[in-house]
Amino acid sequence: MNSLFWKILISFWLALILFVGLTLWSTSHYLQKVRTETGQTHPRYQISQYIQQAREIYHSQGKEGLYEWINELDKREVVPYLLVDQNGNDIVNRHVPLHIKQRINRHYRRLQHEEQHDEQDGDDKKFNYERHKARSIIIDNNTYHLIPDFQNVTLTRVLHRPKVIAIPFFLAALISGIVCFLLARYLTKPISQLRAATRKIAKGDLSQRVSPLLGNRKDELRDLACDFDVMAEQLNKMIIAHKQLLRDASHELRSPLARLQVALGLARQKNTSGSTDEFDRIELEIERLNDLIGQLLSLARLENDAEKTKFTTIDLHALLEKLCEDARFEASANQRNVVFSGDTDVSVSANPALLHSAFENIIRNAIRYTQVNSQVEVSLDVIDNNQDTAEIKVQDHGPGIPEDMLKHVFDPFVRVSEARDRQSGGYGLGLAIASRAIHLHGGHISARNESDGGMSIIVSLPMARNP
Repeated sequence: MNSLFWKILISFWLALILFVGLTLWSTSHYLQKVRTETGQTHPRYQISQYIQQAREIYHSQGKEGLYEWINELDKREVVPYLLVDQNGNDIVNRHVPLHIKQRINRHYRRLQHEEQHDEQDGDDKKFNYERHKARSIIIDNNTYHLIPDFQNVTLTRVLHRPKVIAIPFFLAALISGIVCFLLARYLTKPISQLRAATRKIAKGDLSQRVSPLLGNRKDELRDLACDFDVMAEQLNKMIIAHKQLLRDASHELRSPLARLQVALGLARQKNTSGSTDEFDRIELEIERLNDLIGQLLSLARLENDAEKTKFTTIDLHALLEKLCEDARFEASANQRNVVFSGDTDVSVSANPALLHSAFENIIRNAIRYTQVNSQVEVSLDVIDNNQDTAEIKVQDHGPGIPEDMLKHVFDPFVRVSEARDRQSGGYGLGLAIASRAIHLHGGHISARNESDGGMSIIVSLPMARNP
């Protein structure tokens, strides 16, 4: 039975059969036990026994004891037993159904008819009188009969009699519950494993595989896990090939660029016309291309050499302060400014070069897009009650970006139209490199538009623990 459909169908079917069967067996066993203990062989015998008990209690304890006994009997038995007189009234004023009243009336009319017409011989009269006496009790000169009301055996009465239904129902529910629990666990465990693997792959861990965790299982979930592993393997190969191509292409482009720069220098030396505008343009584009290749190589190194990165404890406040001081020179040349404020004595475990490059890209990006005669604000704060997270906020006062682009701003080669485009000199790699470096340090980076204009980049880094 390798099909998950048949496993679910048959398992629930068997659980239902087990539940019903055990409930019926337990109820039957209990009722048989009650009959054995009381020695009863017929329902009439039970009525006779109760009549005898009622007489004894009435003679020994009076009407109060009889009231208490009939109430206890009603609470204990599934079938209601009514103690009614010849007018059809119950001794404890319970509701008497119409069919019982009619039965009492027919009984007394028959007795009265037999007495008036004298249709039976002496033996039959004596037999009917003795049977009438055996099923009745005289209380205060009134004759009462104990009559079972089988038509009013309701589910509510059954559920309120623990000895009859509670224990069998509990046992049946417990056993079927265990069966269903094991079945649910059997079905959901591989789904949970598949979900966990999917989340890890979404975070970039393409080494996750699910089928080895399922053992010898053979059903649709096993097939799904195998297909998932094939997909993960293909994705892993494609991304590795993509990274390899990016790294190799970047390296290979460096050589022709170097030769192009040499050729440009030779061309400048041989230039006799005195016009250098074309050469300046070529040199500018070579520098841009060289800068782009450098950023591509940085991104490739971050993605491929993450496990080789070595960390040390550094002073984050000092790192940011030095970065902002250097950035002011570049910002002041473009009529902008960089200000820094924040908590001191904040240490993180990091690779100094990578973290320096990450924050340099973020601050440079903010300087590029902030308005003229405005400033880039860099702040450092310690958050959380246990003071274990450092939050760095870099805010510019530029035009901001569309809300639907905020979640893509850290993707490679993503540039927003209008203000943030190629005309501003960006390639869409600075924030991507910063994002890879921050995540490599176990941190988190996000972007948001501010209500007073501009965009903020918020970085959270785990602080280094003191020994």
